[in-house]
Amino acid sequence: MESREENWNKFVVGSVPTLFYIPDFINDTQQQELLRNVVIYQAPISKWKALKNRRLQNWGGVVHEKGLLAQDLPPWLRRITNKIFEESCLFPSAINHVLINEYLPNQGIMPHQDGPAYFPVVAIVSLGSPVVMDFTPHSSLQLANTSIKSGDGDDDQWLDGHHPFSVLLMPGSLLVFKDKAYSDYLHGIKDTEWQQYNQAVNVVEDLKHGGSTGTGTKAKQPLEKERSGGAAAGTLQRVEKRVSFTCRVVPKVYKSFFKV
Repeated sequence: MESREENWNKFVVGSVPTLFYIPDFINDTQQQELLRNVVIYQAPISKWKALKNRRLQNWGGVVHEKGLLAQDLPPWLRRITNKIFEESCLFPSAINHVLINEYLPNQGIMPHQDGPAYFPVVAIVSLGSPVVMDFTPHSSLQLANTSIKSGDGDDDQWLDGHHPFSVLLMPGSLLVFKDKAYSDYLHGIKDTEWQQYNQAVNVVEDLKHGGSTGTGTKAKQPLEKERSGGAAAGTLQRVEKRVSFTCRVVPKVYKSFFKV
């Protein structure tokens, strides 16, 4: 019998061994229940924090450089985080902090790293529109004078085999990354309605596991093989909202205000 760790390693995608992509982690019925969850979309306006390119809800408490001023996660959210914690065995303790992000079709998030308050593992559940997430090696890993001419244009050279890559995030999927994938790379989503997915490291795996790449059966929209006007094959159009659950552990937890 395979161990849980061996089974989880089947979901490694790309050349970075600490990045996992699990299709259909949340089934269609559960997705619809979550998207219609009154806690998300009938929450008071004060629960939402509007940013320049998205809006979000914070669950689990306030993250501070000293740690987490904790609040209990609601039961409907704990069901998701407990499933991630128990099935992945990648977190040191139960997940205690979740950000719910909502992106409109032309919204994304700039390349970034998560802050030092978090344990270096992050799990992202995707709902709604498919999207492509880009991973770029940290600038400290870029060699000096790296621009070299290739047939496709200017490429960059990186230390220790690091190179940019992307991951296609389908509705209901779970993405988990840790260690070097967490510390050595920035991750982000372009602010564009149209995205190229054909070079994503998990396209083959998504097809293999019954994903809807190229069909649109689960995405409720097509991943366009050819955009009108002669765009290249492997183009997706984001036509509806994307909602994501970013789940993490803050090791240092406080039940009352921090002492100055």
